[in-house]
Amino acid sequence: MTTQTQQGPSVGRSSLGRRRPHRAWSVAAVTFVTIIGAAAFASLPGLLIEPLHDDFGWSRGTIGFAVSVNLALYGVTAPFAAALMDRFGIRRVVALALVVIAVGSLLTVWMSAAWQLVLYWGVLVGLGSGAMALAFAATVTNRWFVARRGLVTGLLTAAGASGQLIFLPLLAWIVEEHQWRPAAVTVAIAAVSVVPFVWLFLRDHPADAGVAPYGAVEFVAKPAPVSGAARRAVTVLLKATRTGPFWLLAGTFAICGASTNGLVKTHFVPAAHDHGMPVPAAASLLAVIGVFDIVGTVASGWFTDRFEARRLLAGYYALRGISLLFLPVLLAPSVHPPMVFFVVFYGLDWVATVPPTIALCREHYGEDSAIVFGWVLASHQVGAAVVAFLGGLARDVFGAYDVVWYAAGALCAVAALMSLVIRRGALVSR
Repeated sequence: MTTQTQQGPSVGRSSLGRRRPHRAWSVAAVTFVTIIGAAAFASLPGLLIEPLHDDFGWSRGTIGFAVSVNLALYGVTAPFAAALMDRFGIRRVVALALVVIAVGSLLTVWMSAAWQLVLYWGVLVGLGSGAMALAFAATVTNRWFVARRGLVTGLLTAAGASGQLIFLPLLAWIVEEHQWRPAAVTVAIAAVSVVPFVWLFLRDHPADAGVAPYGAVEFVAKPAPVSGAARRAVTVLLKATRTGPFWLLAGTFAICGASTNGLVKTHFVPAAHDHGMPVPAAASLLAVIGVFDIVGTVASGWFTDRFEARRLLAGYYALRGISLLFLPVLLAPSVHPPMVFFVVFYGLDWVATVPPTIALCREHYGEDSAIVFGWVLASHQVGAAVVAFLGGLARDVFGAYDVVWYAAGALCAVAALMSLVIRRGALVSR
C-alpha cells in the first residue's frame, strides 16, 4: 500500500521510495521483543502447582485461587492500562508494569502463607501483567499502523507464544533441578531486564518520530494526553455494553480464556504429571504448543486481513472444542504420536482468535477499540480465572481433570455459535 504524507516533518521519511523500512516496523519489533521478555511470568503458574502443594501442603484449589486472582486482575487492568497509555504514554506505563511484576515475583521467594501467594503473585503480578496484556499490542497497532493491522496483530500476539517457547523449558528445568524459588527469581530478572530496552527504544506515537502511521495517506499529529483515564475506560465500557456485539465478543473471549490460559496453560502440566509424565516433558509439550501458536497466530492475522472475522472465529472455536474432547484419552506417561498431533493442532488454534476479535472491535468501536478490546480481554481473563480455580477444585474433588476437559470442549462449541451471530460492523481498514 502506498504511504504518502503531507508536507512537514514527515516528508520523504515515510515515502514508498525510501530504502529504510518504515519506523512503525521497528516499533513493532521492540514491542515484540518486550512481550517475549515479559512472557516469563505467564509461563510459571502451571509449574508451581505441584511444588507449592508439596512444600506448603496447600490444596490445588488454594493455589488455583491465587492463579485465578492473577488472571482476573490481568484482564480487569487491561482497559485501564490502555486508557493510561493515552494519558501518560506507552513507554512509561509498560516500564512501570515490568517493575511491579519483578517485585511481585521476587517477594514470593520469602512467602510462608497462602495469602502471601495471593497478594504477591495474584495481585502484584496480576496488576503488572495487565498493563502488558494484548491491549498493549492493540494500542501499538492502532497508533502505528493503518495497513497490515491484522498481520501485525498476529505477530505481536505470537510474541507471547515465543516467550513461552523460550521460558517454559528453562523454568521447568529450574523447578525440577533447583526447586521453585530460583524460577521465581528468574521471572523477576527477566522482567527487569526488559525495562531499559523499553525506555530507550519504544516510542509512543508516529509523530514522535516525525512520520505518518504505516499505510496512512497523511501525517497524524500526536493527540494531547487524555486526562481521566479511569473515567474514560468506564465510559467506553458503559457505551459498549449497550451494543450486542460487545456481549457476544466478551462471551466468546471468556470461553477462549477458559479453554487456554485457565485450563491448558495452568493445568496441562499437573494433569500430564498425574498420568506419569515427567514435568519437564509436559512443559516441553506446552512449549511446542507455543511454536505452532506462532504459526497459527501470524496466519490468523493474515487471514483476518482477507476474510470475514466472525467466520474465522467460529471455525477456530469449533476446532478447539473438538481437540479438547480428545485430550483425556491422549494423556499418558510418555509422549506418543497422537499427543504430538494434539499439540500441533491445538497450538495452531491457541490464540488465533485474537486478530479477528481485535478486528471486530475495530469494526464496531473505531477509536475506542483498544479500550473496548481491553474490556473484552477482561472477560477472557475472568473466564480463565474461573477455570483456573475450578480446574484445581475438580482435581481435588474427583482426583482427575477429565470432567474439566469435556466441559471446556462443550463451551467452545457454544462460542462457535455465538461468533456466527455477531453482525457485521462498519467497514474499517484493518
